[in-house]
Amino acid sequence: MFDNICKFLAENFSSDFATWLLGEPITLTELSPKELSLEPIRADALILLQSEQSILHLEFQTQPDAEIPFRMIDYRLRVYRRFPHKAMHQVVIYLKQTNSDLVQQNTFTISGTRHEFAVIRLWEQPTEVFLRTPGLLPFAVLSSTIDREAVLNQVARKINSMTESRTQSNIAASTAILAGLVLDKEVIRRVLRSDIMRESVIYQDILEEGKAEGKAEGKAEGKAEGKAEGKAEGKAEGKAEALLEVAINLVNTGMQLEQVAIVTGLSIEQLQHLQAQVEGDVHQ
Repeated sequence: MFDNICKFLAENFSSDFATWLLGEPITLTELSPKELSLEPIRADALILLQSEQSILHLEFQTQPDAEIPFRMIDYRLRVYRRFPHKAMHQVVIYLKQTNSDLVQQNTFTISGTRHEFAVIRLWEQPTEVFLRTPGLLPFAVLSSTIDREAVLNQVARKINSMTESRTQSNIAASTAILAGLVLDKEVIRRVLRSDIMRESVIYQDILEEGKAEGKAEGKAEGKAEGKAEGKAEGKAEGKAEALLEVAINLVNTGMQLEQVAIVTGLSIEQLQHLQAQVEGDVHQ
C-alpha cells in the first residue's frame, strides 16, 4: 500500500519531486521497467521517471532492506545500457524511523567496484521542505518534528485551501495513509476530512479492486441482485458489501487495522469482527 501511494505521488506530482531532489521543477514522465533490457526486480517498489536529459530512480522503503545497494547498481547498469547518455539520479527514501544500520548504506561495494546513491531518511528532514508543494505534503508528518499532530494540522489547512477538488482529495487520502505510520487513527480522523478522501483516485482504485475481486469470488451477489432489480435497498447493500470487500482485501495484504479503518471508515471493532470471520472461513 505505501509503495503504491508513493508511486502515485511521484508520478502525478513529478515536478514537485524534481524540485526537491534535482533542484529544478522539470517535468518527468514514467519510464517503464519493461523498456530496460532485463526483467525488473520488485517492479512494484520501483519508480523510474525521466526527462530528455536525466532519469530519476526512486525507492521508497518502510523497512530496512539489505538488497537495496545491489538493486541500485543493478538498475544503474540497466539504464546505462538503454540510455548511455542520460544522467541518472538514484534516491532511496526511508519513511519510518529505525535504528538499523541498513538505512545508512549509500554504496554498493565489491572487489574492484563501488557505486554510490543518495539516501534520505525522512525523520531527519526539515518539515518546511514538504510544506512548499502539494505533491510533498503527505510526507510532512514523517519529517523531523516533535509535534506530528501539529504538522498534520498544517497539512490539513493547506489541503482545505486547495481549489482543485481532485488534487485535494488525492493529497488528503495519501496524507491519511502515510500518517498512519506515525499517528493514531483517531488523530488522523479528527484532523482530515473523510468525505474529501473518499473522492480520491486512490480510494476509488481500492474500491474498484475490491469490487472486482469480490465479483470473481462470488461475494458481490447482493450488489448484483440489487442493481438488477433497481431497488434502493439492494444498491445500499451492494455499496456496503463493496466496502467490506475493500476492507477484506486490505486486511489480507497485511495492512494494520488502524490504517484499514482510515481508508474505509469502518471501526476497529467492525474490522476485528470481519477479520475473525475471514480467518474462520480459511480454517473451515
